[in-house]
Amino acid sequence: MRDDLSPFRPSRFFPPAESANRYGVVAVGGTLHPEVLLDAYAHGIFPWPIDEDSPIVWASPGTRAIFEWEHIHIPHRLRPIIKRGDFQITVDRDFSAVIRGCATANGRAGATWITPAMIEAYTHLHELGYAHSVEAWKADELAGGVYGVALRGLFAAESMFYRISNASKVALLYLLAHLKARGYLLVDIQMLTPVTQSLGARTIRRRQYLYRLAEALRANVTFGTTLEVTAADVLALDETYRPSSEPNTG
Repeated sequence: MRDDLSPFRPSRFFPPAESANRYGVVAVGGTLHPEVLLDAYAHGIFPWPIDEDSPIVWASPGTRAIFEWEHIHIPHRLRPIIKRGDFQITVDRDFSAVIRGCATANGRAGATWITPAMIEAYTHLHELGYAHSVEAWKADELAGGVYGVALRGLFAAESMFYRISNASKVALLYLLAHLKARGYLLVDIQMLTPVTQSLGARTIRRRQYLYRLAEALRANVTFGTTLEVTAADVLALDETYRPSSEPNTG
């Protein structure tokens, strides 16, 4: 991986992100080789497969969903779940189970953008140290999780799933606390959903995203190998949270 990463330097594989059409499509075709994937993320582009049999679509939408530290919100009903430690949270304990859980969640098997080729490609990125997962466990059973790609000061969250209510939200919040503690500058979630919006995510324009990406790629941060945050750190993500004002639900 070159030292001078920037979305404003020419890509080896893609046209500029700002050349995307009105649907956000930058290019169609190509491979999911790790070098191609990392180059895409470094230029504000991500793969968006339609199905297993179609060429890969590479996208850079006109608006991008992100999390910002000062805007994270933790709904009141989630706070006691986090405080009690209802889920055991781990990092990179079972990446394969998380990405496969995301691919098959809610009956999506056979009709998901997380195709077998995507699973293979991101598992390879995980083996290379670029893709990571956060798992939520309940009684030694995987209850939910989230995975994504870490590149310098960028973390691009790809997907999450749950088998027990709220497990994926708690895993995501722990991921956010971990990223903040490690010094990440940009948390990209690509598209805004009702769940991520309820946690404070918002959208910015592509040009603004690319400038933030350029700054993030200059940061010398790493993901680490262990979870370094506590429930208190997670709750503190929400600047409106006041421990003394929370009822004792223990």
